[in-house]
Amino acid sequence: MTPSELITTSFTPDSTADDVLRGVDLLSVTAIVTGASSGLGVETARALTSAGAAVTLAVRNTVAGNAVADQILRSTGAIRPEVRRLDLADQRSVADFAASWEGPLHLLINNAGIVTSDLQRTVEGWELQLATNHLGHFALALGLHGALRMGAAERDGARIVALSSTAHMRAGIDFDDLQFERRAYDPQIAYAQSKTANSLFAVDATRRWASDGIVVNTANPGGVATGLQRNFSARQKESLDAAEASGLFAYKTVEQGAATTMVAAVAPEFAHTGGHYLDESREAYTVPNDALLADHPHGVKEWALDPAMAERLWEVSAALVRR
Repeated sequence: MTPSELITTSFTPDSTADDVLRGVDLLSVTAIVTGASSGLGVETARALTSAGAAVTLAVRNTVAGNAVADQILRSTGAIRPEVRRLDLADQRSVADFAASWEGPLHLLINNAGIVTSDLQRTVEGWELQLATNHLGHFALALGLHGALRMGAAERDGARIVALSSTAHMRAGIDFDDLQFERRAYDPQIAYAQSKTANSLFAVDATRRWASDGIVVNTANPGGVATGLQRNFSARQKESLDAAEASGLFAYKTVEQGAATTMVAAVAPEFAHTGGHYLDESREAYTVPNDALLADHPHGVKEWALDPAMAERLWEVSAALVRR
């Protein structure tokens, strides 16, 4: 796709979530934001609530979630968000959350994510970053598909936003060793694989669900200092510091970081089209798989948008979560 064919918006790298939502009425919208007890999730939930949406905070720590809900109520004067427990690394928790959902759903923001500094596994033996960042959200979306289809029928479409990262440029999907059972564990590569998986989910989910009125897009929030970095290894911190020092990226505020998520969630330009990777509030340009991250900090690698790889990942993921 040439630059002239990419989907653009009027928003800039400095735009905030509130800028994107200015004049947008979400009074009849129901939304779920995962990982809404800290960082970008809090700002995303606050912004949606301020625009009138009925927001559910899907969080692992409900005490923290309720504190955020109270904070949002005080700052917006709108309806207090609902708080529900969701542990994306626990497939039973995901299934229970989806099964308990009643009524239509118009917007699902797959915001939650983790970074680990060493190899950790779930009870199934899955590598924890992939299990949480991709497989948990994958199972959640499958479980909520019926609610999203109802929401799409109500409002001429429903949307899912999958949060990825520039880190996706470090690695594609290693189908021969998805769970790091044979190769040496590198937490940066594991995180990158999970972020590529988030983008590939958007590609194949749109292919499968667009006929139901559901579109899925990927948002890269950019460099935002949040609790996600608390588990960085020394090597990860050094890599991040070097990228900042070289000018590869500049830190955004959480308000700016949530803007691209909000574009994918509400902007009319993405209402009926999915499978796109958004960066800086617009569709990113595609770069070859051998391109250097330093040369393309706002691009998206071919492997993150590859339809055949997306379909294969869907089938592998569905077999793992038994859906």
